Amino acid sequence: MTPVSRRTLLGGAAAGALSMALPMVSRADDSGTIKVGVLTIDSGPFALYASLVEDSAKVGVDYLNAHGGALGRKFEAVIQAHSGTPASAIAAATKLVQQGGCSFITGQTPTSHSLAIAPKLDSLNAIMIDMYSQGDDLMTKACQPNFFRVTTPDSVYAAMLRAFVKKSGAKTWNLISPDYAVGHTFAARFTEMVQAEGGTVQESLFAPQGTTDFGSYITQLSKPADALMVTLYMADGNSFAKQQKQFGLFDKYKTVLGNGFATEFQLSAQGDSVLGVLNGLSYHYDMPGEDNAAFVKAYETAYKRKPIYTDADMMVALEMLRAAIVKAKSTDVPAVRAALAGLKAPTIYGTVEMRAADHTLIRQHGVAQVVKTEDGKGTTFVMRDIEPGSALFPPPSAECKL
Repeated sequence: MTPVSRRTLLGGAAAGALSMALPMVSRADDSGTIKVGVLTIDSGPFALYASLVEDSAKVGVDYLNAHGGALGRKFEAVIQAHSGTPASAIAAATKLVQQGGCSFITGQTPTSHSLAIAPKLDSLNAIMIDMYSQGDDLMTKACQPNFFRVTTPDSVYAAMLRAFVKKSGAKTWNLISPDYAVGHTFAARFTEMVQAEGGTVQESLFAPQGTTDFGSYITQLSKPADALMVTLYMADGNSFAKQQKQFGLFDKYKTVLGNGFATEFQLSAQGDSVLGVLNGLSYHYDMPGEDNAAFVKAYETAYKRKPIYTDADMMVALEMLRAAIVKAKSTDVPAVRAALAGLKAPTIYGTVEMRAADHTLIRQHGVAQVVKTEDGKGTTFVMRDIEPGSALFPPPSAECKL
């Protein structure tokens, strides 16, 4: 799909306001809107996702406001873009709090960005509800009192894939992952899982973010192996998909699994190059439940397309925030933090729990396969398996000290 133009403010504010210097804004007013800061990235390969995150924020805020907001107040999303480094993410988060009047932050935060922002939240007197990152460290040694997360971490994704690894019968594997924190973490977890099933990893390659020529990687991955795991995101994933097609790389494997690769919003760009790929998928629009059906209808009305997993994760982050504010009867950060820890609330995923021990949402995950659409003109996903969070999430880590 073609990303829509980036909006700087959503929920009724004028576009472009945060791109200018803003005065310090008090967050003590309990009569105005409840401002939620939404981080986006406007350069590099992750920029492809920015407009989608903004769409998710707008629909989520509109949905909550249509259902009464919280404490008689409406929500407002305040978008702040930055260049895509951990340092610029910290600066953007600080700007949202100190100049944008936001006590709550979410948005487009890869693991390295969340790791950078999380330790700053206490001094900013802000809460972050992460709907983007996957790194395990954020629920173990890097956990922070003001940091919460609704996405599925790498270890949960690996647990979901374990059954497929076993069913595949593959004994030898090749891996290609991004050369930054989340890629190395996932590669390590997946390797451990393969070895636990009696298999071996022959090649484990790491490609720098922004790689445009994957030729040398494809050559190395062409060495015989039963199965391939691809962990490449955004533009990097699109480039790899198209280039592997030229070499017939996927045809050399019995099984190709994806982690953040061949995602729903990328299918139109990747086309037939990812047919048959099995991809972990935490959400699909046809999942059961009245709340999900209502959300899908609202999203289709707004954007004439079905929501994807990032849209859903944004919605759940906002639903959990609203539930915590209602429970706390306040938007004060300490009160909302206390309400969020251990909170059980109904969402589009059903009733879920924000685990108090590590501020991690215990929710479902699944595996889907890329197949042809019924008319044969495109590709889509078919869910092959969905497991509840109770069967997938590891117990709280002793390394997490909250």
